[in-house]
Amino acid sequence: MKKTILSALIIITLCSSGLISNQTNILIIGDSISIGYTPFVQEYFKGKAVVAHNPGNAQHTGTGLEKIDEWLGDKDWDIVQFNWGLWDLAYRHSDAKAYGNRDKINGKVTFTVDEYAANLDSLVTLIKSKTDAKLIFVTTSYVPEEEAGRFSSDPEKYNAAAMAVMKKHDVGINDIYKKSVKIHKKYGIGSNDVHYSPAGYKKLGEAISRLLEKEIKAIH
Repeated sequence: MKKTILSALIIITLCSSGLISNQTNILIIGDSISIGYTPFVQEYFKGKAVVAHNPGNAQHTGTGLEKIDEWLGDKDWDIVQFNWGLWDLAYRHSDAKAYGNRDKINGKVTFTVDEYAANLDSLVTLIKSKTDAKLIFVTTSYVPEEEAGRFSSDPEKYNAAAMAVMKKHDVGINDIYKKSVKIHKKYGIGSNDVHYSPAGYKKLGEAISRLLEKEIKAIH
């Protein structure tokens, strides 16, 4: 009995000192959309989970392949959530006037659907070799019709290819595409911009947080 009480006191002391923590460590890897909603996810899990985002913009899957080791680092992550897509399906031309040289008429796509799927396959394999964390893929969000460098129909094509890769590797999927369409219609910056107002990012953050909360409960 005395040993049991002593062990319990030691655990309580370690937890209170921060040497043992029951907080979940979550890494979010993604583009500017994820950068926009991450603060709302951090606020949602304040005191319950530590939520980090990779430094800067994860851009496209090519950037991911170059930097994934750096982003994962040596931290013991419980959940790694990731998304690529909006940069992969973007068309760019060196002479284009739109920000980022976007031009879906004269430009060249960053990665085709097949190239995107192959890159994702490599990325998932790399991530799994580096961490035992629960992996979650977030689908690409809505592209409005007047966007300069992206076709509105492409996210669904790229998402279908991505989900096939995730199912192959038994990676969890948070399919936010349909939600993002509704959110963008009300809270999007404009009909030519993939980004959202703060209220829109908050709505996206809620959709992200709800699934993460289920995963945290499953882990613990």
